[in-house]
Amino acid sequence: MNWDDLRIIAAVRDEGTYAGASARLRIDETTVGRRLARIQRDLGVPLFDAVDGLRRPTRHCEAVLEHVGAMAAHVAAIDRIKESQAGPVGRLRIASTNAIAEELLAPQASVFLRDHPGLTLEFLTASGNVKFSRWEADLAIRLRKPEKGDFTISKLGEVGLYFFKPADRSGGEPVTCVYPDELDAIPEAQFLRAKRLQNMRCVTDNVRIIKALIQSHQAAGVLPEHSCGDLLADRSLHATLLPRGRDVWLLVQNHLKRDPATRLTIAWVRHCFRDYSRG
Repeated sequence: MNWDDLRIIAAVRDEGTYAGASARLRIDETTVGRRLARIQRDLGVPLFDAVDGLRRPTRHCEAVLEHVGAMAAHVAAIDRIKESQAGPVGRLRIASTNAIAEELLAPQASVFLRDHPGLTLEFLTASGNVKFSRWEADLAIRLRKPEKGDFTISKLGEVGLYFFKPADRSGGEPVTCVYPDELDAIPEAQFLRAKRLQNMRCVTDNVRIIKALIQSHQAAGVLPEHSCGDLLADRSLHATLLPRGRDVWLLVQNHLKRDPATRLTIAWVRHCFRDYSRG
């Protein structure tokens, strides 16, 4: 049973007729009668008696309406909480890779949430893409531009890529970290394939795994610049900037484009990528 069904019970009680409830709720009178019949069937008890052309609530109905009144009070209280917040109010689901969420968004999220007490951020992290067509996320950050879709897309920037390998090769040929076959078109995979490296015995799309192997000074691989950290200063490693980086794209559900909370969150995401807005 949902809140709309319970509002129909209250409206019929207050107005005394299906027609009155229909006008109050701005729904078709036939719909009022049909949904009320379904509610009574689900509950297994009669809610109204017809008396002199009016619908009079039964004792079962009065018991239900006591709970409806309490629920209405709670709804009103929730609305007051929303109104008491300074600035936009909302819950935004942001989908991205683990690396972007951990290294670009999370470090700046606490200040953003502190400054905007009415907002809640839900981070959805996975290597695969969420299904925007199923509204699994409100915003998504992707490293590949979608060909089509019912959403608004804009470029956030370009992330540089670095190839790392051990500077000391006396230990033999390092293990090379490569990507799964389905990522064959990304710049990282194309660069590694062009170098014709040997010993490609680590296959992963997880940036943290690649970084851990590179830090061991026994492996080679490509990392986005936001994951490099102190690796660029490690003299035991040789770093090469790839000629092509990865474009980063922001996807937004169309129905949220003018929502104040969404617009504020979009501005914050863009701020997180301010150092990568080149290109």
